[in-house]
Parts: sequence; C-alpha cells; structure tokens
Amino acid sequence: MTENKLIAEVNGKKIYQSDVYDLMQGMQDSERFNSPEGFNVLADEVVNQELLLADAKEKKMEEEEDFVKELDLVSDNMLKNYAMHKILDQVEVSDDELRSYYEENKETLFSPITYTASHILVEDEKKANDILDEIKNGLDFKEAAKKYSIDPSGKNGGSLGTFPKGVMVKEFQEGLDSINAGEISKVVKSQFGYHIIKLDDKHEHKASFDEMKEQVKSTYQMIKRQENYLKVVNELSKKAEVKKYY
Repeated sequence: MTENKLIAEVNGKKIYQSDVYDLMQGMQDSERFNSPEGFNVLADEVVNQELLLADAKEKKMEEEEDFVKELDLVSDNMLKNYAMHKILDQVEVSDDELRSYYEENKETLFSPITYTASHILVEDEKKANDILDEIKNGLDFKEAAKKYSIDPSGKNGGSLGTFPKGVMVKEFQEGLDSINAGEISKVVKSQFGYHIIKLDDKHEHKASFDEMKEQVKSTYQMIKRQENYLKVVNELSKKAEVKKYY
C-alpha cells in the first residue's frame, strides 16, 4: 500500500496525499490533474480551502443567519435520505419468498417472448378484407404488403423484424396472440387503421429460477421496499396533521 505522505500543514492542521486524491475524485475533469504538476495544483487548492475554513471560523461565519438556514436545509435533506434508507434496509427476503414470487410471475416477468412478424396496414376495413381474400386465394403476403400497405414497412414486404411482447398497441398484440407461427390473422383494427398480421415466428425463453435468481431478487426487493416505505409513511401520516391542497 502506498504511504499516505504528509504534504502540508495549515495552522497545525495536517494535510495528506489522500486529501488531494479525495478532491481529485470529486472533479469531472480529474484526468487533467493526473500528473505531478496537476497534483501540486490541487494540493495548493486544498491548502487554500483550509485557509478559507480557518478564516471563516475565526470570523464566526457559522453563526451568520444565511449559513444557519443553508445548514438546516442540507441537514434536513441528509436526514430525510438517511431515514428513507433505514426503512429500505429493513427489508429482507428469503429464498422461499423469491421462489414463490418467481413461480407466480414467471410467465409475465421472467419468460421473455419475442415475435417475428409482418403486417399490412390500410385505412379501410373493406379494403383490408378484400386484401385478405386475395392472400387466401394465392397472393403472396410480401407482395400484398408492397402493393397495398400504407405503412413504411410495406416496401420491405411488411416486415416488422423481431420485437418483444408488449411493444405493440393492445389490439395488435391481441392479434398476434390469436395466431400461431406461420398463420395470418383476421383484420385487426387499431388507432392506426386496419392490420393484417402474419406471425413468422414466436420464441419464448423459459428461464429457470436459478438462472433468474438475481433478477428476481432485484425486482422483488424493489417491490417489498416500496411497500414497506408506503406502510411506514401511511402510519406516520395518521399520527400527524397533514393538509394537502393538490
């Protein structure tokens, strides 16, 4: 371990190398001081700050009204953060709780589903049904998309690529979930118009509890901490006089 050398004294207050490194770490452009010359510049700054501190104490600036107000504000914010972390740190979760949470939520939270799909989008329902009839009678889906779709994906045969569950609007998602890979949906209405959807592939990765344990713990812990925080503040609000004007 490198020796923490004494580099200066101000009115008997000792300043060490570590004090300079502490100042350096708090600077966004600390790299430019990463040299002997830069170190000396920061060492001078540490000395200067000690001189200012000594002068402020001599003049009893800590008793000035503006400083007291600022100190109270900083102290209150620090205390609020400290109290909040004390509440959050109270939460402990067992492996049994994690496994139970995983089993109850694995289908929606821990089993990512991705779709590879294409669609044709038009403004009129009758036109959409007519196009669907053409496809059933042999028109290639990609060619139909290039010919009729008003969506920019039309020029690529309607391809939407691969995407996870939940990114599409509700109606489109329901249309996807109504068909199997290789099938084409009925006409689906959304806020954008009328869709004909072709599901090219659907992939579901079912991860085991052991594979997902850290993610499960992170998610469950966050939920339990939030619950505990709300429980505490609700109990505190019953004991206090709270008036809300919003």
